[in-house]
Amino acid sequence: MEAAAVERSVVCVTGAGGFVASWLVKLLLSKPHYTVRGTVRDPGDAKNAHLKALEGAGERLQLLSADLMDYGSIASAVAGCEGVFHVASPVPSGRSTNPEEEVIAPAVTGTLNVLKACHEAKVKRVVIVSSCAAVFNNPDWPKGKVFTEDSWSDEDLCRKGEDWYLLSKTRAEREAFAYAAKTGLDVVAILPSLVLGPLMQPTVNASSKILLKYLKGEHETVENRFWNLVDVRDVADALLLAYENPAASGRYICSPVRIKVSDVISILKTLYPTYTYPKK
Repeated sequence: MEAAAVERSVVCVTGAGGFVASWLVKLLLSKPHYTVRGTVRDPGDAKNAHLKALEGAGERLQLLSADLMDYGSIASAVAGCEGVFHVASPVPSGRSTNPEEEVIAPAVTGTLNVLKACHEAKVKRVVIVSSCAAVFNNPDWPKGKVFTEDSWSDEDLCRKGEDWYLLSKTRAEREAFAYAAKTGLDVVAILPSLVLGPLMQPTVNASSKILLKYLKGEHETVENRFWNLVDVRDVADALLLAYENPAASGRYICSPVRIKVSDVISILKTLYPTYTYPKK
């Protein structure tokens, strides 16, 4: 007797070659009922080879060239999809000379382009990757109270402090929920803290560079602050859970670990004792 054919759901992942998105694509392909469309700048670029090598990619992964600022390319990518995971977002690697154009516009306009395309395509649910950056820069939050999803970073404070990444994530998420309220599009947001874990892609992402600075001895003294961390594989799990759980709604902080920088460095010293670490 022949096995019954698997009914597949087509989903799209924006920025598929990135740190979080790569793990999400891998997770989706591990489920035989998903066919994945991944948007990248150049499907033929060697830096996307790790996606094509994933198990199931040959049959169920299609890489499409798309630019968040080009509505037509995004609309083409999500047409016919049941679900969309909007993961792509600019993360500045240094001081931005034109933050409005380099960081904020791609985050905000790019997100709105994705949502408009999803609404047009009658996508059932959109899961967006926001950030705890959209939560914790809130001077009005009661002192000593644990931050929850009810907190939003103050946009004026972000702009005054030139915290462009915080501002971009806050504005993009606010705009996303405003658009959802206006159109009825089902939008759920996952807000991870600092994401660390194994790299699948051949390039180093922004959060991993923080660890590299310690390994390379770029700082002799560091502030022994607390870090809120989450494993990249847990973020991928959270994104899929938010998509598959019918009861999911609104925003969800994804941040299971709180650790001091001194403890992070102690762990690194144990694993890699020959590197030069901050002395104080």
